[in-house]
Amino acid sequence: MTVVARLVTHADVDEGATTDRVISVSARLEAALEDGRSLVLLDDRGWSLTGAPGMRARVSAGELESTARVVVGPDEPSDGRTHEQMADDHWNCLADALKRRGVDVHAHELERLPHDVVLSERLRTCLTGE
Repeated sequence: MTVVARLVTHADVDEGATTDRVISVSARLEAALEDGRSLVLLDDRGWSLTGAPGMRARVSAGELESTARVVVGPDEPSDGRTHEQMADDHWNCLADALKRRGVDVHAHELERLPHDVVLSERLRTCLTGE
């Protein structure tokens, strides 16, 4: 049986949307399997950081990691839905995506997995000293 060991979000600079003042970051969420494979769950997420006029934004690794987890996590409630409902939908959607690829996992198991964030070298150049 294939088992999901952890979730991993890869964050990188989106060069096509980055300017002198704005750093655009793309985020890709993957399920890391115990057999060494990784399966992409989300690859359409991201955010932007804006610096002061004439300066590029700078941010800490902790801020980037925290934001990456939020960006690939459950969306904020809308249309009268609660945080809990949005979270249930999110985790069920990810579990369904894995089931379609032959990985049988329950949504609540996914929610409790460790979640690592890997910052690309390009993104690390934007860090402030910590």
